Formats: sequence, C-alpha cells, structure tokens
Amino acid sequence: MEFLGTTQTASYCGPKKSYLFPEPVSTSTTQDSYQSYYLPGYRYLNSWRPSLFYRVSAVPTNSGDQGSMRISAPLRPPTILPSVRSALYARYSPHDWYQANTVQYKGSESCRHWAGRMNADSLRLMQDKNQLTQQTQDSTGRSLGQRLSDIDFWRSELTYELERLLTETRALETAKRRLECAADEAQRPLKVGQRYLILNVLVCLRVQLVLCSINRDAQHALERDLSDKNSAHFIDEKCYNLRNTSDSISFYHGVEKIDGTISVPETWAKFSDDNIRHSQNARANSIKLCEETENTLENVSEEMWKQFTDTNLAFTNRIAETADTKNKLQTHLAKTLQEIFQTENTIMLLERAIMAKECPLKVAQTRLEGRTRRPNVELCRDIPQFKLVNEVFTIDDTLQTLKLRLREAHDTLQLLVLNKARLEHDLSVKANSLFIDRKCMDMRKTFPSTPRLVGYT
Repeated sequence: MEFLGTTQTASYCGPKKSYLFPEPVSTSTTQDSYQSYYLPGYRYLNSWRPSLFYRVSAVPTNSGDQGSMRISAPLRPPTILPSVRSALYARYSPHDWYQANTVQYKGSESCRHWAGRMNADSLRLMQDKNQLTQQTQDSTGRSLGQRLSDIDFWRSELTYELERLLTETRALETAKRRLECAADEAQRPLKVGQRYLILNVLVCLRVQLVLCSINRDAQHALERDLSDKNSAHFIDEKCYNLRNTSDSISFYHGVEKIDGTISVPETWAKFSDDNIRHSQNARANSIKLCEETENTLENVSEEMWKQFTDTNLAFTNRIAETADTKNKLQTHLAKTLQEIFQTENTIMLLERAIMAKECPLKVAQTRLEGRTRRPNVELCRDIPQFKLVNEVFTIDDTLQTLKLRLREAHDTLQLLVLNKARLEHDLSVKANSLFIDRKCMDMRKTFPSTPRLVGYT
C-alpha cells in the first residue's frame, strides 16, 4: 500500500537524507519524472494549495562563494500520514471564532429579552385573567339572582292560577251535582219526560266530565310546573350561595361540555305561560259551562213542548235516512262479497298458471344443462341453444308477470276484505243507531210533563 502523494518507492526504505537541503540533481530526466505532491481532495483546487509545495527552493551551492545561490528543482514535501494530515490545517479562523462568540452573545441577549417580555406578559395575563374571572363570577351571580327572581314571579303566578282553578273546579262539581239531582227529580214525572230529560242531563254530564278531566289535566300541569319551579329555586339558591371559600365545591371535569338543557329562557317562560293560559281557558270553559247549565236547568221545562214536535219529526227523518243508508250498505256489501269471490277465483287461476309454467321451465333448463356436457367442439352455440335460452327467458318473464299479477290480486283481495270489514262495521253501527232511534220513538208516544228540574232539592 502506498500513500497518496509519494513516489512508488517509500522514502523510509532508502538511506536517510536531508529534506531541507537535498542533493541537487543535474539531469532533466529526474525533474520530468518527479510527480508534484497534492493534498487529498485538492488536486485541482489551486486556491487551497499551500505555497510550500509548489514554490521552488533557493539553496546555497557547494562552491566557495557563500553568497552565491542557485535555483534547484522543486523540493519534495515530506510524507504526511492521513491521521495527522487534518491537524496541520485548522477548520476555522480567529475571525470565525470571534464571530461565533458574538452570535452567542446576541443569542443570549435575545433569549433574555424574550424571557423578560414573557414574564411581563405573563404577569399582565394573570392580572387580566383574574379580573376576567372575577367579572365572570359576578356576572354569573347576578344572572342566578335574576333567575331566582324570575322563578319567584312564575311561582306566584302559578300558585294564584292554581287556587283559582281549584275554585272553578269545585264550582263545576257543584253544577254536576245539581244536574244529578235534576236527573233524580226526573223520576217523578211520566216515563217519556223522564227519558227525554235524562238524555239532556246525560249530555250535560258528559260535557262536565270532559271539562273536569281537562281541569284535572290543567291542575296536574300547574302542580307539576310549580313543583319543578320549587326544585329549581332550591338548586339555584344553593348555587347562588356558593363562594370560593365554600366547602361543597369541587372539580367536575368535562361538565361544561355536557349540554343537558332542554329549553331556553324564552321557551322556559313560554312553558309556564302556556300552562297558565291553558288553565285560564279551562276556567273560562268551566264558567261558561256552569252558566249554560244554569240556563239549561231553568229553560228545559219551557222548551220541552217546543222540542217535542221537532224531536219527533227529526227522529222520523233520521230513522228513514238510517234505514235507507243501511239498505245501500247492504247492497255494497253484497257486491263486495261477489267481487271477493271472483278475486279469489282469479288468484286460484293465477297460481295454477304459475305452477303450469314451472314444468316447461324445468324442461328448458334441464335441456340447457344437458347440452353443457357436450364434448370439445360439439359445445356449439347453435340454433337450438339460442332457442332454449330464449325459451328460458320467455318462460321466466312470463312467470315474473304472473307473479306480479298474483301480488296485485292479493293486494286487491286485501283491499276488498278491508272494505268488507268497514262495510260490516258501518252496518252494525247503522243497525244499532236505528234500534236506538226506534226505541226512543217508542218512548215518545205521549207528551212529557214539566217537573221541577232546576236541581235544588
């Protein structure tokens, strides 16, 4: 192995020579054969060549004239090992060293500057956030106080409306008892008048029962809303009294991300307002019904004569209309039954037709499957093959059409059966109505008397 930049014969293999003052060589052959020395990697970079390796040496001659000098051949540089070659040349200059120190100083000053700004901004941020937190807490406390005031307002409104509703409900129950007493008083007159009066009283009682149910619903809504308001007032008052020094406070991580609300202030107020309005409407209807009940109890004896003739005529007309409608419904029912019978026959024929098409389809598919076993080139797509494929598609299309028509027939049958059920129900209703009307007419053959029907006993 030879080192880069040396001749083929190493310098330490020959006799020891002085490299500062080598022996001059007079022949030009030696100068031509000498190879110039280059640093590794800098053979073609003349700007980095040290001047020591390409400068000619001026050495004194061996003559007696000590002042005379002669130019000799370029000196051969000493052999440099790769391990020590990098130590001969420094990577950075003093200017680079000073510049690096200056950069470090400026970086330190910049870091200290940004650290000072960060500390000042952090103090200012903490002060701003403390002020913002205090303002937010105060605003929340004021909002809770306002919320408590709103809850107190609606509690008072609900309580007042509930008391008035209970009063009207008691008045309605009193009117109902008067109607019941009037129905009991109707037992003394004639049987016809009793039945007629009982019908009117029963109508009023049914209306009162409906209104009583509506009042109870309104009362239940008011009581439930009032109970919710009491619970909300207790919770909000407890939250309003919480302070930073309270013992019952704790962390509830993620609670701010849970939105369990189901209303907004507008809908919250509208809910209580709707309950109050519903109660007011129920009270208004109750008041109106009580007045109508009073008028009915006072005017029923006066109107019985007038209504007797009109009611008899209305019963007669109604019985005729009901009988005519019943006959028409029976006619439609008979036609519907006939159509159901025909539709069932059609469904049976369609099912038979579908079953009849299954065997030809099996034959065609079996032929196709058998022809797939033909060997080699005999597996030809010939005219029988086309005919068989066309036959399969045709039969399959026919089956699909028949099945579609069968589904339509089943749907039609279901509609007819549903129509039949409706007709039968209407017929039963009409028969019941006709029975009731005729029974009422049988009871109205004589004129009813005028009893005391005001309900006071």
